[in-house]
Amino acid sequence: MEEHVPTPPAVPGLTPQAAAFLASRRVGRLATADAAGRPHVVPICYVLDGASLLLALDEKPKRVDVGRLRRVRNIQENPNVAVVVDDYSEDWSRLAFVLVRGAGSLVRPGEPAHAPAVALLRAKYPHYQAMALEERPLLQIAMTRVAAWGALDAPPPEPLPAERLAFPGIIRGRRSVRAYADRPVPRALVEACLEAAGWAPSPHGRQPWRFALITRPAVKQRLAEAMGAEWQRNLAMDGQPAAVVETRLRKSRERLMNAPVLVLVCLYLADLDAYPDAGRQAAEQTMAVQSLGAAVQNLLLTAYHLGLDGGWMCAPLFCPSVVAAALGLDPALIPHALITLGYAARDPVRRPRRPLSELIVLDE
Repeated sequence: MEEHVPTPPAVPGLTPQAAAFLASRRVGRLATADAAGRPHVVPICYVLDGASLLLALDEKPKRVDVGRLRRVRNIQENPNVAVVVDDYSEDWSRLAFVLVRGAGSLVRPGEPAHAPAVALLRAKYPHYQAMALEERPLLQIAMTRVAAWGALDAPPPEPLPAERLAFPGIIRGRRSVRAYADRPVPRALVEACLEAAGWAPSPHGRQPWRFALITRPAVKQRLAEAMGAEWQRNLAMDGQPAAVVETRLRKSRERLMNAPVLVLVCLYLADLDAYPDAGRQAAEQTMAVQSLGAAVQNLLLTAYHLGLDGGWMCAPLFCPSVVAAALGLDPALIPHALITLGYAARDPVRRPRRPLSELIVLDE
């Protein structure tokens, strides 16, 4: 009998829709109170990182030192805080808000959470690129409860032109991660990533992909052993030395076992158009594979935007039947890729990109 590992407790009320709303909006209101209960409210810029909101104490002119800011003093006296993020429109069918309750604390330079939070804040707000956030403490709000209401799925209000620069930052900031920290990933963030994948373009809008979520160690181990045995046979056929084979298998297994979340992306062809000739049918399947890549790209970019990291493993493509058998999948599902999700244990080495002049092959 497989060992049951309980899922880490989620933040009550943090649905995928609420998480996506928080991640996509740019301004909120932070409410704090001192030990006597006197309230204080300020507008804030923030990022969502798992089950926390992170706020910069930036370099706008202040009359007092950061440590003497009223919101900082209040949190030190009384850590209970609330944040409201909302959309207002004269069309009241588009009204929406998310109310976060949580515990506030300072994150100081040098602490493990500080550098990743600075990177997330700069990716979302280009203005922070020129500010020395590395030298300043941040505010962290560990969410304890979330309430949401209204049209959460409506697109956010049109951003200012300067804020559009955030999206190129997400594209360039996304990185492929192999080593993850031992830190649980909230289910709501995983579902928000998969929901974003579902909006990728696809042939005839059929969405020819399905996802299998794997978080239990026993299931990861079964999958790793099945793929490892197949890969070992392939490497032996390639004439790889036994020591090299052993090292590569060990690293691959560690990559699967240490990732908090695995997303198996499967091609699903049952809903595609059917043609009487092999040529058009092959083109239909090629379109489906292309759209699967678009879905994965949506997933990975959204994960990075939400403060997660990801990696793309193509191993299932070389042994789809082995993967399907190990997981007991429907035969109609064709495993194509494994996406690992979590929080990076360290910054990965980025590979250089080719200059645009090498990528454009015709310009007339």
